[in-house]
Amino acid sequence: MSKGTLFVISAPSGSGKSTLIKNILASRRNTVFSVSMTTRKPRGEEKDKIDYHFVTKDYFKSRIEVDDFLEYAEYCDEFYGTPRTFVEMNIEQGNDVILEIDTQGARRIRSVCKDAVHIFVMPPSFEVLEQRLRDRATETEEKIQKRLYTARSEMTRADEYDYIVINDDLQEATMKMLSIMSAEKNKTERMKDKVSHLINKENVN
Repeated sequence: MSKGTLFVISAPSGSGKSTLIKNILASRRNTVFSVSMTTRKPRGEEKDKIDYHFVTKDYFKSRIEVDDFLEYAEYCDEFYGTPRTFVEMNIEQGNDVILEIDTQGARRIRSVCKDAVHIFVMPPSFEVLEQRLRDRATETEEKIQKRLYTARSEMTRADEYDYIVINDDLQEATMKMLSIMSAEKNKTERMKDKVSHLINKENVN
């Protein structure tokens, strides 16, 4: 069985990456979403163990001490991390895994998962991004300003990624993401095991 591929998706808060990921999961077989762990409070209708594993800072720090994260980072005074076991198990089983993480986390992933595919989702403009954050109506002005400051910093790192997708039109952006993932799965390097199996099977026959 061929191993799965790790797809790392980063974007400023409010860029629409969560909706894009939901569209991808509905369109691709053998693709799973790695639910991150976070110390922030749920927003809106977010549910524990579905959108995030919501935990306390003390618990999160206890998991750091036992090396229970593939990566983790601090973002706007809260911690976010990727549980290691889920990702590694699914890749071994042949499932593609999607990680939704910030640029700090993505940098750490590059050091431990050399063949991961990195995609950065950009908003059509900074003004649109700010409006999306304000339309949520779930955070204080101070939090919004922190997110905007962080967003500017993250967008300057977009050139570190393998691909950049601008989320101006949701359907078009979804198709671009799906095309990228399909192309990556068919790269020669990832197809070597399948090709070798076919050749060996033909020789046996």
